[in-house]
Amino acid sequence: MKKALIVLLVMMMGFSMLFANGSTEAAGTEAAGGGKYKIGILAPAVTHGWSAGVAYYAEMRCKELADTVEYKVATSNNAEEMTNQLDDLVLWGADAIVAFPQWTGMEVPIQNVINQGIPVVNFDIEIAAEGVYRVAGDNYDMGVQGAKYIVDKIGTEGTVVILDVPTSGSVAELRKAGYLDTVAEIAPNLNNITYATQFTREAGLADMADILTANPHIDAVYSMDDETSIGALQAIQEAGRTDIQVITGGGGCQEYFNLMPQYENIWVQSALYSPDMVEDAVDMAVAILNGETVEQVKIIPTTIVDRSNYQDFIDPSSPY
Repeated sequence: MKKALIVLLVMMMGFSMLFANGSTEAAGTEAAGGGKYKIGILAPAVTHGWSAGVAYYAEMRCKELADTVEYKVATSNNAEEMTNQLDDLVLWGADAIVAFPQWTGMEVPIQNVINQGIPVVNFDIEIAAEGVYRVAGDNYDMGVQGAKYIVDKIGTEGTVVILDVPTSGSVAELRKAGYLDTVAEIAPNLNNITYATQFTREAGLADMADILTANPHIDAVYSMDDETSIGALQAIQEAGRTDIQVITGGGGCQEYFNLMPQYENIWVQSALYSPDMVEDAVDMAVAILNGETVEQVKIIPTTIVDRSNYQDFIDPSSPY
């Protein structure tokens, strides 16, 4: 009887190890020991190169902190799935969570985690949760710099198409507000036409093709995203249009950077908003757990990239 119990226990341990090794979540280090912090990373499933970069850079930073950090990365397709993963990380014993809550509906689940005494550092997205920390680029200033760049290239009069992305929440809202506020101040005579699109090159291509058909003359395009701009540039090229002098972008897409010198008659610009900023969110989580005093919100300044300086931002190891 004893021998049978021993065999049963061994088999159960074996199945347990097999299950752990087959987990679809990425575990960064071996089981925490010696006082390692457990940090959970929540990111959207890869629907955009930028999103892929967020999970990649967060994981890379955790690996660099392997002596002090154990981590788990979970990606999700919607708010419900992310909420379940948030619960899983709490059960796992997370000491802190870095979250990129791309969808509405995450306010209450994140607030519940904070109320349990677990620090949450939001990356990029601003949500209404009391006590949440946040690391982000300066979305409003991206709009400010985009407006200044366009006016510098085309002057204070002309027609500008704004490629808005209302489904992206505070991100597009802030970028658009920064652009419009600045235009109202420095170039009130600009004719701004707004169209809704998405942060994908497919949407940029399809929507820009329609926009070009509807508008026989356009001086500049205020796009908020590098991948949208890649699609829009393809549409402009395929339509044989030579009137457009400027197209902006945002993000940090290596493919977009490499396109910049290929367009001699169009100033192709990006307001750098690199996904590697998530490393600062991981560092903030560790600092909080170390008992250090940190600012509730850290905003990273905007950097402008175009054909005059794009080579300074080429990173062959970047997944985006």
